[in-house]
Amino acid sequence: MSSTPARNVTILGATGSIGVSTLDVIARHPDRFSVTALAANRQWEALLEQIARFRPRYAALLAVDAARELEAAIRREGLPTRVLAGPEGLREIATLPEADTIVAAIVGGAGLAPTLAAARAGKRILLANKETLVLAGGVFMAAVRDGGATLLPIDSEHNAIFQCLPAVRDKPGSGGVRRILLTASGGPFRATPASELSRVTPEQACAHPRWRMGRKISVDSATMMNKGLEMIEAHWLFGVERAQIEVLIHPESIVHSLVEYVDGSVLAQLGNPDMRTPIAQALAWPERVEAGVPPLELAQIGALHFATPDAERFPCLALACAALEAGGSAPATLSAANEVAVAAFLERSIGFLDIAGVCSEALARLPAHPVNTLDDALDADRAGRALASELLVRHVISA
Repeated sequence: MSSTPARNVTILGATGSIGVSTLDVIARHPDRFSVTALAANRQWEALLEQIARFRPRYAALLAVDAARELEAAIRREGLPTRVLAGPEGLREIATLPEADTIVAAIVGGAGLAPTLAAARAGKRILLANKETLVLAGGVFMAAVRDGGATLLPIDSEHNAIFQCLPAVRDKPGSGGVRRILLTASGGPFRATPASELSRVTPEQACAHPRWRMGRKISVDSATMMNKGLEMIEAHWLFGVERAQIEVLIHPESIVHSLVEYVDGSVLAQLGNPDMRTPIAQALAWPERVEAGVPPLELAQIGALHFATPDAERFPCLALACAALEAGGSAPATLSAANEVAVAAFLERSIGFLDIAGVCSEALARLPAHPVNTLDDALDADRAGRALASELLVRHVISA
């Protein structure tokens, strides 16, 4: 029996893959976790099903019209959940006094403000929203520190690093760390000749060989932009410089990341490619709970492979490195341009290689400037999106 009090959990992004996996882990441990609130973008029918099962006191949808639909459905079902709406609703959900743990898994810039509010409120934050650190890393980490929040990463790579850094959790940048090695599956085009990438379709880009993910993050994996953004996140999470962060292709997705120390030791976290493992680790930390993940059978896997990323095949990785080195608003510009370009690719408006082209042009045309406030971050995001939308014109595929 655990000595840790039961945790009251709010999930921002409940209907996405991280949210669904979190609810799966919670359902296995009703004595340890309860659901206080659930929030999503506009998928009110999926959220209604979750509400019926977990009976949270609150729910929120970013889309006001969807929130109205949800509220009407909740009344018909006789459920006790109160519905909130819009950006203000998400911020209220993130700071409820009744909840001590916030799972921040809303994709995109929409998750930034509520996650920042949770930090200022001193919550225990399980972070899966990349944009929080990419757009406003300095602002967010200051809010975590000043608000007395606890920050636990649940991206598989950053969670792995967290588990390998027991000596530096309280003092980022210390502890004799030489390098952080972020592993990457290499996505579906790990071995595809660069000359063939211009013909890639959205279906091919979304066919990830190891992980089941949404379409946007699947494309980011195919371009390795996700790994570049994870380098930016690692800089803020663990207090390491760009020169201390490297990416390693590991197609089996068993080693989720590694930390090398100055004494020559290399610590790695291994596990089956299942997001329930990092989620369970963070939910229960500093303890451990069963996550529903099958045991790792290394004898059956037989061999693990590693390689250096091909710069020609994955230009987005170099763009992310450049944005990290430039600092300020450059990462926000890159993230925003990438979102616009990936959406256009998924709509078949531009080609696969044009994603990197749009991002490169956006970085070149928008000089980096300091990001000291949430508004600075959101302004940089908006400027990046606006410019990327203009740049799409020169990349549009003719009918």
